[in-house]
Amino acid sequence: MMMLYYIYDGTFEGLLTAIYDAYYERENPEQIVAMDDFIDNFLIQRRYIDTDKEKATKVHNGIINKISKEALTNIMYAYLSEHENAGRYILEYLRFGFKVGRLVDSYLSDDRVYNIHRLVTKINREKHLLLGIIRFRLLNNNIYYALIETQYNTACLLGEHFAARMADQIFVIHDIKRNYGVFYDKSKWFISDIDIEGNLDFHEKELFYQELWKKYFESVTIKDRLNPKLQANFMPKRYWKYLVEMK
Repeated sequence: MMMLYYIYDGTFEGLLTAIYDAYYERENPEQIVAMDDFIDNFLIQRRYIDTDKEKATKVHNGIINKISKEALTNIMYAYLSEHENAGRYILEYLRFGFKVGRLVDSYLSDDRVYNIHRLVTKINREKHLLLGIIRFRLLNNNIYYALIETQYNTACLLGEHFAARMADQIFVIHDIKRNYGVFYDKSKWFISDIDIEGNLDFHEKELFYQELWKKYFESVTIKDRLNPKLQANFMPKRYWKYLVEMK
């Protein structure tokens, strides 16, 4: 039996276009998947979705007007989770949401809602963790640079927080896994692709403060009470390699 797959360009607008087509064509695709994540096999019926800003805008506004702004945030976070079933979960959630309206998120025992909320929880957890562990390093050109490699696509959610916190500094948060950065130029923050070749030149003050921080970290450590397993519960090891004190 053939399975219908919607294949889109990987953008959020592309996903909303796919939602629009599925809704108005009364189709029920087995998966809605980004082009880069698509794995073909002979049982799949492929339908390629051309991103249409007008369709995407209609879905965007329809969610706000007929469901809620919270529902729009929920599907954005689900999209950022990069979960293999995120597209299908979003379609099911929105179809249900257009039926029940603003009450959709109260149906917590319904799989169509639960699947989305589970992904939202994962995104919020990582976002909260990143706000506490990101380490900025001062470069020679007086730009503060932070290197991260997140499990989910959460770097784009950090701009507003750090733009308010570091309003008088220029900074870049670089997600090396996805090759983009969150940039702030003292007036606004934005997202752009990033490709850094060669080594970064740290400011001499930065190297001094890194050593100072390492010594402080070592001085407050009680070696007889080291518990790496417990430490990993609070801060997963996947983030350790970007922490100055863990080098």
